[in-house]
Amino acid sequence: MSESKERYITPPKGFSLGLSEMWEYKELFYFFTWRDVKVKYKQSVLGFGWAVLQPFLVMVVMSYFFGKGMGVAEKTGGIPYPIFIYSGFMLWSIFATGLSGAGNSMVKNANIIKKIYFPRLIIPLSSILVAVFDFLMALLVFIGIIIYYNQTTGLEVNILKMTYMIPICVLLVIIATLGMGSLIGALNVKYRDFQYVIPFMVQLLLFLTPVLYPLDWIQNKVVALLCAVNPMYGPVVLVKNAIMDTPVDMSLVWVSLVSNLVFLVIGILYFKKTEAYFADIA
Repeated sequence: MSESKERYITPPKGFSLGLSEMWEYKELFYFFTWRDVKVKYKQSVLGFGWAVLQPFLVMVVMSYFFGKGMGVAEKTGGIPYPIFIYSGFMLWSIFATGLSGAGNSMVKNANIIKKIYFPRLIIPLSSILVAVFDFLMALLVFIGIIIYYNQTTGLEVNILKMTYMIPICVLLVIIATLGMGSLIGALNVKYRDFQYVIPFMVQLLLFLTPVLYPLDWIQNKVVALLCAVNPMYGPVVLVKNAIMDTPVDMSLVWVSLVSNLVFLVIGILYFKKTEAYFADIA
């Protein structure tokens, strides 16, 4: 009589993104991402147009209230305020949308988690890639805005620097969103209060990130350092610097990048530590 053999599937110990394992499940990765994209725009009249219209309307409204009403447009280092605000906001949209999606992703996919095994990190990461899809649509509008201002005002933009800096900044935003999103997503499984914390956190971090105001607006060094701990500070500052070579305090950028990596490690470690219990309590 042959002995029965049981195979136990356990997550890897220590810090690991499990990229090789996720590659084995790449079809499932694609399914989750494309499913979320279709669900998001399925029954809307404008469809994918919302990915373009939303950041554009925010730019128009903020340009009027902040640019003209508060005189911020005169302190952007020569960058037209619509370009100044849109360049930061299109990156911020990845973070805001991705964090909201990743933070609630484990709870929303509880039924799938309970049925089959797959790398659980696929779920929050696919939610973030949905936000990256929206970014690609918004990037087309950004290129159009630059062309418009170049024709009307003779704007000089460092195209070469933008070409390689924007992908780098997008990668940094994905890392920042994955770190915080995986942490909040894991916490939200056990403590549902975090679904109410996410919108508040997004709003708070927006005002701690130089999206709406120039980099030198904050004169107090201590406050500036606290703002730099925000993982989104570095990507937003770098993309604005790529547009018009505005002066940047690189020490604050490095603080943000280190903070970015710290949140990634903490988020992944906590996610890996608790994912074995997701099916039981989700």
